[in-house]
Amino acid sequence: MDNRVKFLLSFSIIMWFSSISAQNIAVVSAEDNRPIPGAKLTLNSLVEEKRYNFTTNTDGKVDLSDSKLDKNKRFFISISFVGFQTIEDTISLSEEHFLFEMKSAYSVFDEVVVTGQYKKQRVDQSVHQVSIIDKEKIENMAAQNLKDVLTNQMNVRLSEDNVLGSSMQLQGIGGQNVKILIDGVPLTGRLNGNIDLSQIPMDNVERIEIIEGPLSVSYGTDALAGTINIITKKKVDKGFSILSDNYYESNGRHNHTGALRFKKNKHQLSLEGGRYFFDGWNPYHKPFFIDDKPIADTSRVKQWNPKEQFFGTFNYGHQFKKMQLQFSSSNFHEEVINRGAPRPPYEQTAFDDYYQTIRLNQRLNLDGKIRKDYSFSIIGAYNGYKRKKNTYLRDLTTIEDVLSLNPEDQDTSNFHTFLSRGSIVRSKDSAILNYELGYDINYETAVGKRIKEGQQSIGDYAIYATAEYNPFKKLTVRPGLRWAYNTTYDAPIVPSFHVKFNLLDKTNNKIQLRASYARGFRAPSIKELHFFFVDINHNIEGNPNLKAETSNNFNLSLSQQWRKKKNALKNKLSFFYNDINDLIALSQASQTAYSYFNLERYKTTGVQLRSQYSRNSIQLVIGAGYVGRYNQVSLENIDQEEFLFSPEVQGNLQYQWEKAKMSFSLFYKYTGQLPNIRTDENDDLYESVIQDYHIADFTIDKKLFEDKVSVSIGAKNLFNVTTVTGSSVGGTAHSGTGTSINVGMGRTYFMRLKIFLKTKKQ
Repeated sequence: MDNRVKFLLSFSIIMWFSSISAQNIAVVSAEDNRPIPGAKLTLNSLVEEKRYNFTTNTDGKVDLSDSKLDKNKRFFISISFVGFQTIEDTISLSEEHFLFEMKSAYSVFDEVVVTGQYKKQRVDQSVHQVSIIDKEKIENMAAQNLKDVLTNQMNVRLSEDNVLGSSMQLQGIGGQNVKILIDGVPLTGRLNGNIDLSQIPMDNVERIEIIEGPLSVSYGTDALAGTINIITKKKVDKGFSILSDNYYESNGRHNHTGALRFKKNKHQLSLEGGRYFFDGWNPYHKPFFIDDKPIADTSRVKQWNPKEQFFGTFNYGHQFKKMQLQFSSSNFHEEVINRGAPRPPYEQTAFDDYYQTIRLNQRLNLDGKIRKDYSFSIIGAYNGYKRKKNTYLRDLTTIEDVLSLNPEDQDTSNFHTFLSRGSIVRSKDSAILNYELGYDINYETAVGKRIKEGQQSIGDYAIYATAEYNPFKKLTVRPGLRWAYNTTYDAPIVPSFHVKFNLLDKTNNKIQLRASYARGFRAPSIKELHFFFVDINHNIEGNPNLKAETSNNFNLSLSQQWRKKKNALKNKLSFFYNDINDLIALSQASQTAYSYFNLERYKTTGVQLRSQYSRNSIQLVIGAGYVGRYNQVSLENIDQEEFLFSPEVQGNLQYQWEKAKMSFSLFYKYTGQLPNIRTDENDDLYESVIQDYHIADFTIDKKLFEDKVSVSIGAKNLFNVTTVTGSSVGGTAHSGTGTSINVGMGRTYFMRLKIFLKTKKQ
């Protein structure tokens, strides 16, 4: 967009709101605020059978000042235009000005991304391969946390530990190599190398952006396999608004969240929070099971432990002339109860473990314009993580608890991370060369009796630079370089190189080729180096001699985006190959003890084909993937395949019945068999397979009372999966090498009620 177009666009928007003498309705594109001329407006009186038709002028406006409409009456308004979603609302003409933002009917094309970008831009313009999970899909899935969302995601494999929580693999690589961000700030506090996905609520999430492959140049350590950036809701409507969200599931989940938001002039405030409660689950529990007469026998031990979560967030934003200031403070508290079996010989007592997790996240960021084509962004953040474990001896006859006298049964660990990150970006649409210069400071401290010498720290200080070079219209080349100083390891210079080539670039038909190479680097965490944890269930020791991980990653994709009239189709064929040196893994050092060590080599490779079709209110997604994980035994045995492959299939169907304000959604994923080679206690090799399974969810949503109330009902895990047989991948210190792996809690049914109230726009 050249300077003249930008000036005319800005001038036209200012003119809409500078006029106070005329009453008008303005219609713009939600994507770029451009006026939409020729849009059809229909006003239906709610008190009499009269209809009024209008068409927006070249400025995207309808002037009502000379109309004979009764300003004291309410009207039902309908706005339509080819290529955009129809807007239907109820308005009172007592107000002077109205602004309606029309969303594209082809959202498959027009999704906007920010992760790793110089500015907000459409996903098809990004040089990275970006997958977006938008608010609509999160709502239609009735997802309560990040684990629920990723259940349907391609290239993601989930696992569950009754104490450590939910973890994931991305592109066949463990979660310790996946960077999880909230508004660009990484989360701290990993257990067994993973962030517990069930500890990330979805109550205020606008969308989730996933970039597979290393983003180590931009985000540093832990970003070898990919980056997941959770974007929270920033936009607050003028005046007051109140939200109440209530969710009940037949397996014993009761979730309640609420929000209070306010905006006036250039200030906006929001206060959000909630309580998630789960009372535990066993296979014999039928839907809506209530244990009103609990018995102190082995049934007190749950296959899925009960847990309770409280969380709250305060947000403040201020809009300056050329800058925007945002402050966010969130607090999360969780308690998990791991009840023990009654102790012989009299079975009158049992040991119960209580695990408490506290997360405190503070973020302050300032971004804005320096000059016309230059912008800046500065983030300062603190992440605190506290994990506390207490063991009590419970008297099952008197229901009294006594703290265990064994010192190893009690523990508190604290992790503190301080981050400062900033960048300057030159971004000009007509320029051949744009670039970004930035710095990244991370300092982490761990305190606890299970940390060597009681306290350890690691600092990582880096500068980085990327550039986007467009030698001609169809080609974009993006090299990048990161130099870092790590207080524990000699960090190498990390390069990356991304290319996007438009093989075909027409308005309704685009074919794009993307290729990338990136080098990854991950320094061992404090826990991997200095952790020492021994109790009845665990025996884990850190390894101060660990080497840092390095990797080479290659990605290639071919995508097509086609649309004609009301039809839109998006196809993507992608390949990836990861080659990791000195991968850090947790291995069984003896019959009972586990320790971290470096694998000399670990590789993953895979292919994925995905198609997304939409027409009017229907959206259909079909995908299939094949992921291979390196078999190190193949180096010692020529009869072994180098990669052990596992398939997956995805299918989603969403339908919006606009007239009835209802939506129907079906989400399906097949997770194929996962073969692996293991060693027994005699160091003999044997092959093990984790069995395949199907997961499907169905949701119906209905909006009532002018969209103020939303009611959802549905069923999850339609195939009634609870466990699958096989050995857990690599084993863990907690799950060991059992033959039953938790997947789900069987078929469940849920209901959700949302109430949203707001004052009229000022």
